[in-house]
Amino acid sequence: MSNELQVTDANFEAEVIKSPIPVLVDFWAPWCGPCRMIGPVIEELAKEYAGKVKVCKLNTDENQDTASNYRISAIPTILLFKGGKLAHELVGLQPKEELKKHLDELVA
Repeated sequence: MSNELQVTDANFEAEVIKSPIPVLVDFWAPWCGPCRMIGPVIEELAKEYAGKVKVCKLNTDENQDTASNYRISAIPTILLFKGGKLAHELVGLQPKEELKKHLDELVA
């Protein structure tokens, strides 16, 4: 079972902006090769940071309003939120250690 939460335009504010813990949002699409490559890394992070960071995935094809609001122009894009505010943005395929470095800063 996956630990990632699928977020949509409808529940983005409730799940991400109002989250009491930091949130990682993976903006992706099913046709995107690099998105599929980073998928298992995101899943591993969801398990490793369970209870400390909420890990979410947002399909940009199905949720264009939220993608547009955050000016997502390339995928995968990873946005990190803390206290409802955008804390960091990573565009493109990222190594797991790079993602962990930013997550550790959020939960410190």
